[in-house]
Amino acid sequence: QVQLVESGGGLVQAGGSLRLSCAASGLPFSSYGMGWFRQAPGKEREYVARIVGSGGITTYADSVKGRFTISRDNAKNTVYLQMNSLRPEDTAVYYCAAGRRWGTMSRDYDYWGQGTQVTVSS
Repeated sequence: QVQLVESGGGLVQAGGSLRLSCAASGLPFSSYGMGWFRQAPGKEREYVARIVGSGGITTYADSVKGRFTISRDNAKNTVYLQMNSLRPEDTAVYYCAAGRRWGTMSRDYDYWGQGTQVTVSS
């Protein structure tokens, strides 16, 4: 059974930082691309960042480029999202996802975590 478990969310002031983690089990982790998505209240889920199985390629949504960094440790079956210079508009539930197609759309991912809340106060 595949499980993705996010952690690291919380409340932070604007300009602050958080590091999200997503621990995976039940799948050949290094064979899967990993993505982070987020969903704010009343809005659709949106792509944030993705990383290829080897970790050698990463891409970001324009809204987070230069502020967020995605990385992975295949020995620990974990993917991270380092979030710096946080803004109130970054407030959302953040989800990690695993998929072989490694796209920027939700449908490109096969497995999802339960989400972790990030709240940025102004």
